[in-house]
Amino acid sequence: MDIQYVGEHLLPGKLGQFFIVLAFGASLLSTIAYYFQTVKDKEDTSWRQIGRWSFRIQSVAVIVIIASLFYIIYNHYFEYNYAWSHSSKTLPVEYMISCFWEGQEGSFLLWAFWQLVIGNVLMRTAKSWEDSVMTVIGLSQVFILSMLLGVEIFGHRIGSSPFILLREAMANAPVFKDPEYLIKYISDGKGLNPLLQNYWMVIHPPTLFFGFASMVAPFAYAIAGLWTKRITEWVKPAIPWALIAVMVLGAGIIMGSFWAYEALNFGGFWAWDPVENASLIPWLTMISAVHVLIVYKNTGHSYFTGLFLTVISYILVLYASFLTRSGILGETSVHSFTDLGMSGQLVIYVLAFLVLSTVLIVINWKKMPFTEKEESIYSREFWMFIGALVMTLSCLQVIGFTSVPVINKLIGTDIAPPLEPVPFYNKWQMPFAMVVAILLGFSQFMKYKKTEAAKFWISTGVSLVMSLVITFIICYFTFFGGLKLIYGEGFTNENDFNWMFPVLIFAAVFGVLTNFTVLADAVKGKFKLTGSAVAHIGFGLMLIGAVVAASQNKVISVNTSGFDYGEQFDAKNKRENILLWKNEPMKINKYTVTYLGDSTEGVNTYYRVNYKVLDENNQVKESFDLFPLGQQNPSMGLVASPDTRHYLTHDIYTHVSSVPKKEVEGEEHAPHEGHNEDEEYNKPISYKVSIGDTIFFDEGKVIVRSVNRKAQLKDIPLSGNDVAIGISLDVVANDDNKVTPVEPVYLIKNNAAFSFPKKMDEFGLKFRLVKIIPEDHKFEIEMLKKPGKQKDYIIMKAIVFPYINLLWSGTIIMVIGFAFAISRRIKELRATSGAQAADKKVKQVA
Repeated sequence: MDIQYVGEHLLPGKLGQFFIVLAFGASLLSTIAYYFQTVKDKEDTSWRQIGRWSFRIQSVAVIVIIASLFYIIYNHYFEYNYAWSHSSKTLPVEYMISCFWEGQEGSFLLWAFWQLVIGNVLMRTAKSWEDSVMTVIGLSQVFILSMLLGVEIFGHRIGSSPFILLREAMANAPVFKDPEYLIKYISDGKGLNPLLQNYWMVIHPPTLFFGFASMVAPFAYAIAGLWTKRITEWVKPAIPWALIAVMVLGAGIIMGSFWAYEALNFGGFWAWDPVENASLIPWLTMISAVHVLIVYKNTGHSYFTGLFLTVISYILVLYASFLTRSGILGETSVHSFTDLGMSGQLVIYVLAFLVLSTVLIVINWKKMPFTEKEESIYSREFWMFIGALVMTLSCLQVIGFTSVPVINKLIGTDIAPPLEPVPFYNKWQMPFAMVVAILLGFSQFMKYKKTEAAKFWISTGVSLVMSLVITFIICYFTFFGGLKLIYGEGFTNENDFNWMFPVLIFAAVFGVLTNFTVLADAVKGKFKLTGSAVAHIGFGLMLIGAVVAASQNKVISVNTSGFDYGEQFDAKNKRENILLWKNEPMKINKYTVTYLGDSTEGVNTYYRVNYKVLDENNQVKESFDLFPLGQQNPSMGLVASPDTRHYLTHDIYTHVSSVPKKEVEGEEHAPHEGHNEDEEYNKPISYKVSIGDTIFFDEGKVIVRSVNRKAQLKDIPLSGNDVAIGISLDVVANDDNKVTPVEPVYLIKNNAAFSFPKKMDEFGLKFRLVKIIPEDHKFEIEMLKKPGKQKDYIIMKAIVFPYINLLWSGTIIMVIGFAFAISRRIKELRATSGAQAADKKVKQVA
């Protein structure tokens, strides 16, 4: 007999699932219809009409799916697994939007939506390319929507639906035997990952997935060109789409860096995380593709290279999807999704497009244009090709080491990924960046096909000299005495100096300077050069800002107090974090820093830290407050997000590394045999600790030293089956560093558990060992304190990032440059299409 569950809202889920099936069916029909229109008689457009209408039906269906899922999340229908896993009642509306794409199903839905947007644009603009291009896009859409089906066919599961009920996802859980489980047991959802509760995560994922989806357009043109034997005609219409993909995906990656800098506490903007790498690789290959396609358009050289880079860029997008969604990066990345059983589908998706591309290239190999004449080394196309080659080699290095988990799984090896990815990848990537920066500089003084050597060397020589002067000035203000303007007179450069830093800055300065020359020509009337010049200037500034901020940032919160904070802090973090007692100022660098208290909004607590700069007369020259966030998450512990003070020349970045554990309102503590609650103490606070951990309180700290497995209790004899375990604690006073040992005991006697507390009357404390957690090598202890004025503290880290605004401004300028370039290419394409239409009309009249 079926259980009649109470309180469930099944209609939105059934509606959403119906439209998933409808969208998948419509995408399949659209692909088939456009395929037949491509291979059949062009005079009969009936297949095209079917393709168009089925694509539009698919578009409406996906919008309904999105609306249904958001309706479920917004109304807190926790009977659905997706809503329960990713949202909660305390989330504000903007973060409910983030819930939508936190899960795999939501991100696939977002990807499908953007591909539909691109497909609808192409239906209106592709003209003679519509049938073949839309066949390729439709096929991609079939694969993506299959990831959302959540059905079983012949015992094999196809996709994962976002509308699965919680009781279906956890079918064996006993709670679902109760018809009123939703009312009795499911009061709230698990909530959104605290790290994603940031405004950048509302806009970063949609932009990133728009970039991924945009990659399908130039790929579709390339495949369509090979399929319909229009071997070279696809290049011109593909270039604007390739530029759009580069601009949007680049913007998405930049937003991810903003998010990492503002929300994550690793102290930086790029960590070379495998998921970050997975999005970076196709972006770099598509940038290379754009440059080579422009070379082919202007000179007829390097056709195959442009084709290969265009095709491989989308294949790499699919491979990136496999890496991040198969669960294979679970041990090497904090960003990757867990495996939902779709690994096989993802592999088929990648292989299908890889095989399709390879077959078409092989079939058309002899028809492709290959130029026997070598390019002159004094030609722009030669060095643009070299630049694309260098960027491709750079990608090979990144993708090789990012794919280590895949290699291990395929051939059974046990290769370890880089232990410290930032210095590892930086060491490899800086030489590539130097070469690219130099090339984007002196290639601007060259012309296509042939350049006058004397004129080239004169222009280049002047720019090289000016670049050396500017580099010297920049290096003074970044690596040498000029940093005292930011850090103060006591500044010492503790970071290791690397000769590659000034060399890379010189290369980037040279690239920026030469492109300013091109920009000056654009102002004189050569407007078509504006886009590339602006994009290159932005790229150069981005490199300068990244090198300076990453190499010359300085931790100013140096610990000189003697506190070691316990084993949860490694040696580096013990040195780089300071303990601030509430309302007790401390001098760090040129700032006097004071912790002033906290305020709680929902699940987040904001810790107010005041910075002051005092002059020689102790007068306040500057004062500001920062509010780093700390959330005491039940499953993740302390989740901290920094707060940053922005200046024109630098940022001051602050985050909390440890805070006192707050009592949760209404939290219940189970009674323990062997003691009664002592009314003269405040409510106990529970800590799960390991050996070496430290707990801070008003007048000192408690260090968990060791476990005594042979503890003795006065007047209680132990028999053979009895177990008495003590946990040795050292209570250290703040004022004189006096250490007082104390050892609460946990006893199991006659199959009954007893907790024997120990008092510390000097501090008004009492300790209990209430639980042993052997699987986690942890112990649960309770600390009780007598009422009195409570003294608060935080442990915090502060970093100064010099000239980081060069990085952010450079990225914005680069995106603007891409926008100019897209506008130019679209105008060129329209002009060509108009001329072709006019010629066709003249021929018809004739």
